[in-house]
Amino acid sequence: MKDYSSESLELHERLKGKIGISLKTDLKDINDLTLCYSPGVAEPVRQIANDEEKVWDLTIKGNTVAVVSDGSAILGLGNLGPEAAIPVMEGKAMLFKKFANIDAFPICLATQSTEDIIQTIRNIAPVFGGINLEDISSPRCFEIEERLQTLGIPVFHDDQHGTAIVVLAGIINACKLLNKKMDELTVVINGAGAAGLAISKLLMCFEIDPSVCTPVKEIIMCDTKGIIHKDRSDLNDFKREILRHTNPNNIKGTLKTALKNADVFIGVSQANQLTTEDVMTMNKQPIIFPLANPIPEISPDKAYEGGAGVVGTGRSDVPNQINNVLAFPGIFRGALDIRARRITPRMKVAAAYAIANCVTDLHRDNIIPSTLDLNVSKCVAQAVKDAYLEDLKHIETPKHAL
Repeated sequence: MKDYSSESLELHERLKGKIGISLKTDLKDINDLTLCYSPGVAEPVRQIANDEEKVWDLTIKGNTVAVVSDGSAILGLGNLGPEAAIPVMEGKAMLFKKFANIDAFPICLATQSTEDIIQTIRNIAPVFGGINLEDISSPRCFEIEERLQTLGIPVFHDDQHGTAIVVLAGIINACKLLNKKMDELTVVINGAGAAGLAISKLLMCFEIDPSVCTPVKEIIMCDTKGIIHKDRSDLNDFKREILRHTNPNNIKGTLKTALKNADVFIGVSQANQLTTEDVMTMNKQPIIFPLANPIPEISPDKAYEGGAGVVGTGRSDVPNQINNVLAFPGIFRGALDIRARRITPRMKVAAAYAIANCVTDLHRDNIIPSTLDLNVSKCVAQAVKDAYLEDLKHIETPKHAL
């Protein structure tokens, strides 16, 4: 596996930041200055003051997203602070622009107080059409996202939902390829953090309209101490929440116990948690998604040696990359275009199916679209808009949020 560290460092040192601001119109003479600034700008100001909704048409708000982090859970590196988060948030802003033509700004906050983060986002929200929460540690990320759902613009924690949406897309296509049925799958998720919880909720259609979602048969979640079950005395409120939709038979034991006769393994944990022998204990042709980066829970070749039917990882240098970039640009593009007030469960499921449907030549090494396929975000955006309009037929403000 190639080491990109030194090459990436050289790039960042040379560029001194990966994004910039460009003007949409020239300032070449006094007339231009008068129109864009004083006194001409006074009229747009008056229009917005009289009708706040005009801010969407007269300013950058309608095509702008804030990428907000406190630096508490950067990539897989940990709590390294807001300054260290800037390169990641800049990268995220690049992806928004490249794949959905959305202007995104890195907002890295010098606080890890839940209340301060919520209030700061509320205070800056007038400028933005959406908020993408990024690299905020759990369980604070859940409360922050939930309490901001009344903001009036979409607030989306990509580490949770972006991952879950692309995982669902991969499972949809893996089931097609392997002739499996979603409602017959037993799924093991290793890693009980933000992504693990969101994946489990989406796969179980937890609090989702059953008309738009087919739940898997069963999910068993594991953390560093093994299977999460109701008799464990070390569970926090967050992990007890997980038990509302997982492990209905209260199975106990280790990850190895959970894997026996399972159909799917999803890893959002650490490197080298799975062996070839573990895969051999699962049902025939299991779906293996080891997503730990940079080193997955098991390498694809070892998973296939154990009889895996299909393997997807988080890496770009092997087939079937489960990458959030397939989801969040199109989701926000659709949400901004239709001025959605939030990202609803129906929109998330629609995004997953749109991603899955972008794969036409389905085979073992091609169950997920290429991360560089610009058509994916367009398909996702349209699906998200259609889903939001469907939501509005039933309820003015969507009732549930994952």
